[in-house]
Amino acid sequence: MTPSFRVPGLLFGTALPLFLPACGAMAADRQAVRDSFSAGKASFTVKVKGETIPYKVMALSALPGEKLDFEISGPDSVGEYEVESAHGQAEKLARDGWRWTAPTSTGLYPVTISPPNAEETITLNVFVIVPNSAVKKDMLNGYRMGSYPLTPLKGLAIYKPPRGFIEVTSENEDTLVSPHFRLGQFLCKQESGYPKYLVLKTRLLLKLELILEQVNAAGFRCDTLHVMSGYRTPYYNKAIGNVKYSRHVWGGAADVFIDEDPRDEMMDDLNGDGVSDYRDAALLYDLVDGLYGKSHYEPFVGGLGRYKKTAVHGPFVHVDVRGFRARWGT
Repeated sequence: MTPSFRVPGLLFGTALPLFLPACGAMAADRQAVRDSFSAGKASFTVKVKGETIPYKVMALSALPGEKLDFEISGPDSVGEYEVESAHGQAEKLARDGWRWTAPTSTGLYPVTISPPNAEETITLNVFVIVPNSAVKKDMLNGYRMGSYPLTPLKGLAIYKPPRGFIEVTSENEDTLVSPHFRLGQFLCKQESGYPKYLVLKTRLLLKLELILEQVNAAGFRCDTLHVMSGYRTPYYNKAIGNVKYSRHVWGGAADVFIDEDPRDEMMDDLNGDGVSDYRDAALLYDLVDGLYGKSHYEPFVGGLGRYKKTAVHGPFVHVDVRGFRARWGT
């Protein structure tokens, strides 16, 4: 939420389609925008680690050797679905679903789930993470992490230190983590070489996809939200003077805006008044806020903040998945 700046010291992209519909359509074209946008959803869903995934591609994190149970729901019987991966071990369970055991080495391991007709698949880009215990003296393989608070805020489990970190390289930073977002969009802004490390909650990705769908449904054609700030290491978060328990530090928050016409790292003029300002952030804020109260959005309740343009950044909106409602900047 605090503006970012540089403080001294992103495996391969999967061959999957990125659903790219430009942003800021005129009112007369808004129905065409709604009709042309593809949410990237499959005809079936996969439930794993408490998240229900309806998209054709989604990222997950797993510890080395962790067992992931997949519960598949769709028009075909569960027993006919197949789970395949070039790495790890997949086994059909006695009850509905499958279990996949992650490899013991850090890296990206796609898992493909296909129905009997095999006309479409869901690919889970599973990142086997580096355990938190690998952080020594606030450093992880040469990358400065800083220290997580030993005491969770108000005793809440969401503020416990992360189990581990996704290792990001120049080879894997373009990997799709959902239909419209890539891994590198969520990297901390601190200056460093590769590898870099981050935490990225699957629930945040699911929420961002729903927001993007809402934006396009409102007639603002947009391929992806510009992520001004995603993950922040505790070191970087402290360096920019942000609050100690920022949800960015736990990989569950993103500061976003719509940047398509033109792509200039500034919020688009959504209301057509000729300027990019807090009114455009308010429009995006209201689109997100309009999702609350809808049953399908209940798992994504969290923080929502609106920020005005300053000398160092344009207007933007903060969203997170803290699990309870919070509002500011209105």
